Amino acid sequence: MQSNNPIKDLNEFVAKVDDIKKKDKMDLSSDQDLSLAIMNLISIEEHFFFTGAKTGKNEYYDLINIVREMRKELLKEIIKEYEGEVWCISKHLLAASMRLMEVGTKQLSMGKKDVAYSLFNKAFSLYSLFWGLNMKLINVGDVKKMDDKSVEQVVASAGSDKLAEKQSDPQKNGLMAKLKEMVQKAINCCIE
Repeated sequence: MQSNNPIKDLNEFVAKVDDIKKKDKMDLSSDQDLSLAIMNLISIEEHFFFTGAKTGKNEYYDLINIVREMRKELLKEIIKEYEGEVWCISKHLLAASMRLMEVGTKQLSMGKKDVAYSLFNKAFSLYSLFWGLNMKLINVGDVKKMDDKSVEQVVASAGSDKLAEKQSDPQKNGLMAKLKEMVQKAINCCIE
């Protein structure tokens, strides 16, 4: 049975992205910059919440709406159309990616390079999934459900200093690996 998953072949993917750019006049490098700005807006919303909670000042809570409205407006620039909860999933993919980058940076500053690299890899996986969903490069029906053993491995390794040692990637040719490679090839922020 032949799969309809459009990300099997890297050359085909790059051609598809080029076609999307031409048809939709999509500027992926600008959209990548915009996605990073959106990540920071999500983070600002969180910081206003925690500052309000810690200080007891409701004024910080009131600022959340201002930032949230800006974030929603900018997210519409990238997510033109979506189904189901893809909008919310996209927001959370960006937020989780940002948090993993921040935690990875802290681990790196503490000299825990292997843990940091593992977290950076996960952050980029989530970021790639964001782009795969929103560029419609993933046929969600073709994504296989993780088996219980895979879920247990992820849960068992969470929060451990030996995270990197436990993270041998058994799916180097899986969906996430392909997405990451394709995002690396298709979205080049250095091209003006």
